[in-house]
Amino acid sequence: MVNSPVLVLNQNYDPLNVCQARRAVVLLYRGKAEVVENDSGEIRSAYEVFSLPSVIRLLYMIKRPRQQTRLTRLEVFSRDRYACQYCGRDGGELTVDHVVPRYRGGEHAWHNVVSACIPCNRRKAGGTPAEAGMSLIRRPRAPLASGFTIPYHYFRSRSQWLKFVPQ
Repeated sequence: MVNSPVLVLNQNYDPLNVCQARRAVVLLYRGKAEVVENDSGEIRSAYEVFSLPSVIRLLYMIKRPRQQTRLTRLEVFSRDRYACQYCGRDGGELTVDHVVPRYRGGEHAWHNVVSACIPCNRRKAGGTPAEAGMSLIRRPRAPLASGFTIPYHYFRSRSQWLKFVPQ
């Protein structure tokens, strides 16, 4: 329970990061944050009982520069929600696929890279999706520059976080 994830929001309700429940309770106890959403549990100390938070908001503003998201495997998988962009298969072993192969002049850029399962990647081989008789579920695009991205697997168990994350 003390290791469960808690979404930390800035004073203006922008997501900052994800921390453990133990750290969130310390921020609440010291008066540096307030509870926005509660979870269905509690943490007990020798003298007090604290309800387990799911989302907290800092009482002061944290200013940090907006960083551009780097093109990495994990960022591509997170953008594509850990699903194959050709067949829609969820989870499993994924690979990074270039829509237009690099040897044919395709770039290694956000608009040309998607996640694909191994069978679809083998089927497409070195061609384009049209040549392989395949189509993309979603066109690849660069992710929004929000400064912080929440790993997609948290949303499976924490659907109440969706309202705090820009779509």
